[in-house]
Amino acid sequence: MERLRRAVAEIAYARDHAKLSPLQRSLVPVLSLASAFYRFALSLRSYLYGSGVFSKHRLPVPVISVGNLTWGGNGKTPMVELLAGLFADSGFPPLILTRGYAGGDEARMLQRHLLEKSVKIGVGADRAATAATFIGKYGCIDPRMTICSKSGFPNQRFRSHSQTEGIGAVILDDGMQHWRLWRDLDIVMVNGLQPWGNGQLLPLGPLREPLTALQRADITVVHNADLVPGQNLKRIEHTIREVKDSIPIFYTRMAPAYFFEVGNIASLIPLEALSGNIVLCVSAIGSATAFVKGVENLGAIYIDRIDFSDHHIFKREDIQMIKMRLKELEGQFGMEPIIIITEKDHDRDPEILKHFSPYKVWAVCAQLQFVSREGCSKDQFKNLLAELLKVKLSGRTCNVE
Repeated sequence: MERLRRAVAEIAYARDHAKLSPLQRSLVPVLSLASAFYRFALSLRSYLYGSGVFSKHRLPVPVISVGNLTWGGNGKTPMVELLAGLFADSGFPPLILTRGYAGGDEARMLQRHLLEKSVKIGVGADRAATAATFIGKYGCIDPRMTICSKSGFPNQRFRSHSQTEGIGAVILDDGMQHWRLWRDLDIVMVNGLQPWGNGQLLPLGPLREPLTALQRADITVVHNADLVPGQNLKRIEHTIREVKDSIPIFYTRMAPAYFFEVGNIASLIPLEALSGNIVLCVSAIGSATAFVKGVENLGAIYIDRIDFSDHHIFKREDIQMIKMRLKELEGQFGMEPIIIITEKDHDRDPEILKHFSPYKVWAVCAQLQFVSREGCSKDQFKNLLAELLKVKLSGRTCNVE
């Protein structure tokens, strides 16, 4: 199954089908047919919601969706974490709604990072029902007291007892294609390293919707911008502007901060500790290339990599295969390699990662940072977020619809 997933992923990002393997070329007709059915299903769903056959559930607090148009590696979860921190620090505790893929690895990572902040995390496929449960339990804050206040966002610091307990906003993780909940703001993340693939819909390509869906976006964010040549960024910008000329575009990157050792999450290992070592990067995330490129800048002598499909759950046979690669590297360089993984991979199943002994396994902790480009900065992002929400939330009250 992993081999098939990898073959499909390579097809999705291939520009020339003539360069594909015989197995991959044999899959193209089947994937094309499946992609046509997928397009029909998208159109039908759009019609049913647009005509009112399916209704959208509107929550009594502002809902900010963080989504994308392609599978994985777009920086959605780090952006969700950043937004949650902004709301929490402003005195308006947010509720994060996530589906909980692969047993909830992203939810667990968010829980660790936001442990000391007034943030609630709801996990479940029916996110409208999950939101209703949390709001019913904790209550909500009148949106006119939050974003619509004169003091703005995120400078509002007033906290009452009800604000400490109530929910001030909902952040919808991976919400671009989730139509059941009404959103007040749509933020669309774009992976700068692999923005649109071959331009085809799933499963022939990586697109979950046609690029015209960008018309629904209020803000776009090009992620991994530090790893993308300026000329490529301009091409991405041009594609976005062709769909929606007026949309604001921001730029982000993941900045490594430190490592921690698997089995000792409290350990803080400085980035400099990787210098002079042999490294094997192991990951099951949406954009392994961005992860590896980030590690490459930390001074290792040699870096090898093993990539699995996004949300892959490591199995015993995977551990054995990785150990074989480690022994090969040890024999080649005469020193024990260090395994570097992402936090997401750690939180998916930290126990199985202990089976790599005697080799060290370090998880790299990275933070989302804004990249200044053409006058766009983090402060401008926060100010724009406040302005857009003020306009969209004027007149709203804390009454469930």
